[in-house]
Amino acid sequence: MKKNLTFRRTVLARSVLAACGASAIAFAVQPVQAQTASTLQRVEITGSNIKRVDAETASPVQVVTREDIERSGKASVAELLQSLAVDNAGSVPMTFGNGFAKGASGISLRGLGVASTLVLINGRRIAPFGNADDGQKIFADLNVIPSEAVDRVEILKDGASAIYGSDAIAGVVNVILRKDFKGTIAKATIGSSQKGDGNEARASITHGFGNLETDKYNVLLNFELGKTGQVWNRDRAGRGQIGQSDYRALGFDLNSGTGPGGAGGTGVIIANNLAGSSIVGNVRNPTTLDYYSRSNPAGVGFTRAQPNAVCNSRIPQGGDLGGCLIDAAQDYGQIQPSQETINFFGRFTKEISPNLSGYAELNLYNTRSESFSTPSGISGSVGFPGGPVSNAAVALGANHPDNPYNATARFRYLAADVGPRVSKTTSDFNRFLVGLKGTLGAWDFDTALLYSASTGKTDRTGFLQRDVTFALLNPSAANVAAANAGSAAYRALPAGSVWRIAENSGLNSAALYAALSPTISDSSKTATTQLDFKVSREIGQLPGGPVGLAIGAEARNESVELSPTTGTDRGNIIGLGYSAYQGKRDVYGVYSEVNLPVTKSLELQAALRVDKYQGLDASTTPKIGAKWTPTAGLVLRGTYAEGFRAPSAAENGVGGLAAFSTAADPLRCNLGVLSACNPGTVALIVSPNPNLKPETSQNLTLGVVWEPTNKSNISMDLWQIVRKNEINTELSADAIAAGSVARDPSTAVVPGDPGAITAVLERYINSTQTKVVGVDFDARHSIDLSGGNGKLTFGAQWTHLFTYLRTDPSGVSRDFAGTHGNCDVTNCIGTPRDRMNFSANWAQGNWNVTGIVAYRGNLANIAFTGDPAGCSTALANGTDSPSGCQISSFTSVDLNVRYKLTPKTQIFGTIRNLFDAVAPFDPTTYGATGYNPLDYAGAVGRYFSVGVRHEF
Repeated sequence: MKKNLTFRRTVLARSVLAACGASAIAFAVQPVQAQTASTLQRVEITGSNIKRVDAETASPVQVVTREDIERSGKASVAELLQSLAVDNAGSVPMTFGNGFAKGASGISLRGLGVASTLVLINGRRIAPFGNADDGQKIFADLNVIPSEAVDRVEILKDGASAIYGSDAIAGVVNVILRKDFKGTIAKATIGSSQKGDGNEARASITHGFGNLETDKYNVLLNFELGKTGQVWNRDRAGRGQIGQSDYRALGFDLNSGTGPGGAGGTGVIIANNLAGSSIVGNVRNPTTLDYYSRSNPAGVGFTRAQPNAVCNSRIPQGGDLGGCLIDAAQDYGQIQPSQETINFFGRFTKEISPNLSGYAELNLYNTRSESFSTPSGISGSVGFPGGPVSNAAVALGANHPDNPYNATARFRYLAADVGPRVSKTTSDFNRFLVGLKGTLGAWDFDTALLYSASTGKTDRTGFLQRDVTFALLNPSAANVAAANAGSAAYRALPAGSVWRIAENSGLNSAALYAALSPTISDSSKTATTQLDFKVSREIGQLPGGPVGLAIGAEARNESVELSPTTGTDRGNIIGLGYSAYQGKRDVYGVYSEVNLPVTKSLELQAALRVDKYQGLDASTTPKIGAKWTPTAGLVLRGTYAEGFRAPSAAENGVGGLAAFSTAADPLRCNLGVLSACNPGTVALIVSPNPNLKPETSQNLTLGVVWEPTNKSNISMDLWQIVRKNEINTELSADAIAAGSVARDPSTAVVPGDPGAITAVLERYINSTQTKVVGVDFDARHSIDLSGGNGKLTFGAQWTHLFTYLRTDPSGVSRDFAGTHGNCDVTNCIGTPRDRMNFSANWAQGNWNVTGIVAYRGNLANIAFTGDPAGCSTALANGTDSPSGCQISSFTSVDLNVRYKLTPKTQIFGTIRNLFDAVAPFDPTTYGATGYNPLDYAGAVGRYFSVGVRHEF
């Protein structure tokens, strides 16, 4: 037999064999060719149901071991996975406190979104998070992973629907938890940034008892607690533009930002009939339609003096038309919300007979997070399934004591007296599994019943009731009638009550604020119940070895439900969109797989699966693979796979979505309305589509693995994914170009101006296709230092994206690779061409030191390659911004040091972002303020953590 690639395989085999009770050391030092299948434990590798001795398959699999997790110094497995090179656009960071899926985190392999990456625990599905990302993409929350119970994580980097069914278009993340453990381990970690915030505390205890060989049973118990503190934008003042929305010092002016006053602070008056929300209030002259700040003593036409309306702001004021400017994002926004977590994992394994064992697993997870954002404006338009609701006409009544005019006047106000908008999210997850596995004759079998569920609730404060707001500011007969009909709290207020604003807000009663901004809530629940059965055996012999066969079947019921936030179902919450969905379905799947060792050097693999989703036609997905070892130390491999993703209940069920995005308005821009030329905030109203077809995909990988020495390993895999019938909302730009918008004519400022867009009307559609092409590079090398000075191990992973080409039904194609698009997906974080991870580890005696470098390539600050609109943002003089229309690349370095005080006690410390690299300026994303969410480490700055681990 030819030489095997022992260096690369050892990483996986050590973890797998240790989990099975075999000797990892024996595998490492004894050549595989000198052993037989009877002397080595056969194991299952992610992407195959056939047990094998050889850990190298035709599919590329990246393995993150327990040792890798510990050496990374990351606070959680979720944080580590999102730092990997294979993660790209569309991932959901836990730090996105203002997103739909706040409190959760998700991984997006190949940049195809969290819904196209299947996450498994011990090879089986889990219930998804209750709140879909962007109100559409239902995904598994990585935070539920019990970090200290993880044995390893296997990342399958090609399509796997033929093995696992729906959602595995971009690949699979299989979290493999410990199955057999004896002893007790306690671990505690504390951490803090160099600014003294973002404080972190984590503690865990893992206990196992019972020996499978002698006692015929094993019990594993793991309990973890975690708490992470918030980081405020204002506490990073002076750190570049991080957390700031006033960009005038960079050369922006009031018309060159990403919305009204987006580059010059909050509250700016831009032009005739156009003003932002001010903390003292901007009021429109009823005759000239010019806005004036109530703090402006020269306000034209003021008939009531406002002597106490003083602008108290710590940022420079600007604009010929006056206005009271603040940087609301810096004052109220967060880089990181606070979060508390509790995690429990238990496993019981019992050997019933020599050929039969039973097992049971229980996961319980609870998280509570709290995120803050700016106070609410009073004029933000919203949408709900019934249509758009324009709040542009909100006004102070003629007799309102804080109105400087004797007539009803439009009003723009930032409700700082109400306070910031706060979201408190509580989520519970559970997973219960009971199963049997063993042998029956020549067959190995495994069967289990799984139940997994997730429930969530978000309570929000600081959001304004539209009907009450309108009535308290302008108590006209119509407004009062609407508020009386919609709010019992308003009906209880004294007749003639008004909302005193800004300097007079101290005159308001608690009851008035309770009516104006009550606590509003949404709730969600998901559940997955699954029964599965699979068998495998050897069915014959080929020159290369035994033929392996696996057959399996699954029956599953899935249900998801999200209730809308109170009041959003009628468009009554100013500035808060609507999201709700409900659906339930039965799923049945059967599959088979065969492994054919044609010769000693050539191995072929094939798999076929058929899935039937209730209400959809059956989906048949094949996969074939080949692995050829032409010479010692060299493997050529390749796979072809087809995949599919069934529409989620959010996409084809009952419900809908009304959210916000950014878009320019070419029609008004061409008419000379400069503010419409730059992307501004617009409401999106998206309707489910019961006629959606499943997404389908064709995945191709071609790779080579080369082991030049026993201490070196290099692999390179070219990959291509063509995803068809892709389920997306229509592009905002396309819907705007087609006229699928709602406008407010009263905001017109030039002849022929139809008024500002209040909502873009979209629906979910099967787009034509997305084609993603890239290459993965992985290299590892170890050096035994002379003189007993230990061992050095180096690693590098690089993913390069050649193409991310989306073709829409109109036939228009856009390539997002290396640009800041596609902003119709999570965070508008862009699609970097390059993500790299480099690591160096030195181990000697009781010392273990690891350095990790993470690199994100630069981004062209354009919507897509060749965008005729040019740079997404520009300075006041027309120069592209940032310089060269490029979001600079970002590199951070982490250092982890571990030392064994005793054979059972280890202390460790980590410095994240060792050199305090600052995240580069990004004015386009909406997932963070002034920086890209991918560069979170550069926003927080240098971070320290220390801990201790003790074995009893």
